[in-house]
Amino acid sequence: MEIHVVQPGDTLTSIAAQYGVTRERLIVDNELPNPDNLLVGQSIIALTPEVTHTVVEGDTLYQIANQYGVTPTQILQNNPWLANQEGLIPGDNLVIRFQRDEVLGNIIINGYAYTFIDRTVLRKTLPFLTYLSVFTYGFTPEGELNTIDDEELIQLALDYGVAPLMVLAPMDASGSFSNEIAHQMFINPEAQDRLVNNILANIQTKGYQGLDIDFEFVLPEDRQLFIDFISRAKAKLEPEGYIVTVALAPKTSAGQVGLLYQAHDYPVIGGIADKVLLMTYEWGYTFGPPMATAPLNSVRRVLEYGISEIDPDKILMGIPNYAYDWALPFVRGETKAESLSNVAALERGVENGVTIQFDEDSQTPFYYYTAPDSREHVVWFEDARSMNAKYRLIPEYGLSGSGIWQIMNFFPQSWIVVTQLFNITKV
Repeated sequence: MEIHVVQPGDTLTSIAAQYGVTRERLIVDNELPNPDNLLVGQSIIALTPEVTHTVVEGDTLYQIANQYGVTPTQILQNNPWLANQEGLIPGDNLVIRFQRDEVLGNIIINGYAYTFIDRTVLRKTLPFLTYLSVFTYGFTPEGELNTIDDEELIQLALDYGVAPLMVLAPMDASGSFSNEIAHQMFINPEAQDRLVNNILANIQTKGYQGLDIDFEFVLPEDRQLFIDFISRAKAKLEPEGYIVTVALAPKTSAGQVGLLYQAHDYPVIGGIADKVLLMTYEWGYTFGPPMATAPLNSVRRVLEYGISEIDPDKILMGIPNYAYDWALPFVRGETKAESLSNVAALERGVENGVTIQFDEDSQTPFYYYTAPDSREHVVWFEDARSMNAKYRLIPEYGLSGSGIWQIMNFFPQSWIVVTQLFNITKV
């Protein structure tokens, strides 16, 4: 894997020649939205196919996989464009294996999705996942589950050898986290029992393989009650063979203050849960000042504290799959950033003829542009370089893998980085 940063005068043809690949290879692998109008500072990944196969009439994915001693999932990982068409077509040129310079080990990847995810995006993404966390089940203070239309997602996950996880979150009618709903359930033992029983019944009925607990902004005084609830859920689900994962705020110390942090007890919850997701993102956020969403230097501080309190093999590092566009000047309480996909962020840069810059401390790209209303904007997004830097933290800190918020948009360069560096675990 070579990550090329576009320089003045570069063309896709000259870049392809530099790395000994075809122009078409660069376009397909990177899903480039701007092959004829590259931006200075744009990152492009060059991959070299090691083994390829041209589809003939009668070929099936399983036959081809058996022929070359690989799995169908590996073929889908190397050719995600297959999800855009119905089956194999004679003449399709499939990459069976790319050359890989280094393999850093096995990795678990948990991807979060809303039930309305575009099904083509989901099919393209599932080959890269270990778990699919379906967001989300809410509940009443009395312990009754709110229903969601998740059957199709569960079945697609199972079809692709991905373990679906039921996400539980205390949400109000507006879709916001409610510490009051959580509190009322915590203080009512009968409601807790009802909720845990309903969770088990739902998992068994729907075909889920575990529970992901995402309780944010829990009241500090409910710290122990939250722990007790996790323990109760684990005691109910573990004997039935189901896993329990918990999402944790990105803390850098045990005594960190703030509603997001105080009820999330790293050592205790880490000891109970099978896996924990450290939500290492949202430094740059909708109502905050412009900056990288997951700056590498900030992520490191969270991981360093995390592994001091939790078995690293239980930790999934949060990965953001989105960008933000802020109008300038930023005014707290007034400025609201627009969220967009990383591919859309690049497309916006092309529309405005920007030069992409790269912040070395955060290891994140950004650019400025002027909107039609003459107002200046700044966009912070992710690219191959930032993904490469983030994913290399996983073996550095001995972590289990990553949890991606969220997979609603397909980000080709991120998945290239993952499959070049790791073997993705399936359960």
